[in-house]
Amino acid sequence: MSGATTSSSVEKEAAQYKSLRLEKSEHIARVVLIGPGKGNAMGPDFWREMPKLFEELDQDDQVRVIVLSGDGDNFSYGLDLPAMIGQPGFKMVGQNLAAERTSFLDMALEMQKAINGVATCRKPVIAAVHGWCIGAGLDLISACDLRLASSSAKFSLREVKVAIVADMGSLQRLPYVIGEAHTRDLALTGRDIDAPYAEKIGLVTEVFSGLEELVQGAQKRAQSIAENPPIVVQGIKRVMNQAKAKQIEASLEYAALWNSAFMQSNDLAEAMMAFQQKRPPKFKGN
Repeated sequence: MSGATTSSSVEKEAAQYKSLRLEKSEHIARVVLIGPGKGNAMGPDFWREMPKLFEELDQDDQVRVIVLSGDGDNFSYGLDLPAMIGQPGFKMVGQNLAAERTSFLDMALEMQKAINGVATCRKPVIAAVHGWCIGAGLDLISACDLRLASSSAKFSLREVKVAIVADMGSLQRLPYVIGEAHTRDLALTGRDIDAPYAEKIGLVTEVFSGLEELVQGAQKRAQSIAENPPIVVQGIKRVMNQAKAKQIEASLEYAALWNSAFMQSNDLAEAMMAFQQKRPPKFKGN
């Protein structure tokens, strides 16, 4: 491809990232979430850096498959709320007038690019999940092409517990992965599920006994894809994405609009206060 990014330039750029680590072996790139928030929580660095790295990997002719994983004991705790508070558009309190709502909408649509970039990247992306995968972490793996897990993996679409409608992709993409009924169950209850149940409903395609086995399994799966003709592999992903692209795009925009209008609430403030005070929240619907 004319003007394609070289592997060395991608690695040099990734070395400067704060939330991601890039490792490469032959035609396989491994992107590792590294925080800096606890449990690889996704703060401002992640939302800014993720689209850029995946755009670079998309243009790198040497990369045929990407494996996405988390550093340490967990995949990701999801949105790093303490780090995000104070960012432009991310105000938990205020008069909630038009300017604030517009700023939030702009921010939400910009953040969605971090997850959308995984889905639209021409190279297949394999999520290798161990430990917790919560909230935005589930948004992220829902955008991947394949999901593998260790037996320690636990998943939770937990936004409802903190009075937020998930707006980064789970509600849009998971119905295509696990079906609408299972998606509604996870989204409406906010409950935790373990790796065997995730495999049962099709969220992950295989569960490995431990982290080492997961790493080896993801590498083997990536190699089996990388051995196939890359243009055909990319064509398969593009064709399958096209069948659902417009529905996902429209629903993501609607979710961002919904939250820009309704997210600021007394229930949200109660959820934040209850979290700080380590007590169950008492929601009143206002």
